[in-house]
Amino acid sequence: MWLTKDENNRVCWSPTLHLNHRYFDSLQKHAVPLDERALAALSHSAMALDIYAWLAQRLHRVPHEKPQFISWAAVKGQFGEGHSRMNNFKAVFRTAMFQVLGCYPKAKVEADHEGLTLRHSPPSISARVMRV
Repeated sequence: MWLTKDENNRVCWSPTLHLNHRYFDSLQKHAVPLDERALAALSHSAMALDIYAWLAQRLHRVPHEKPQFISWAAVKGQFGEGHSRMNNFKAVFRTAMFQVLGCYPKAKVEADHEGLTLRHSPPSISARVMRV
């Protein structure tokens, strides 16, 4: 999105966003439903919202027979902006992750001293059929 400025040098947001058909079709095909109750419960924490959205889109795609390991360094690279020390990041991330798991109890995530193990889990909410 491109921001434009008016004559008083204020940023103006365009009221519309145009998506090409290929991108729009991809969004519809790969859409991940999120539970509005979980979003409301986690709204106090940007990190918790990010973790919830990440787990919701990822866990149901993990193969049943092949759990995925993610090192703490990789997790910090994705979620740790602003955290210089790994120990501090791990504590903050674990707190947020436990909040997320309270809203997504079917999520199968294990944390140890090396990183996270993600196991196949059902979606956080069942998909709804919607006419567009």
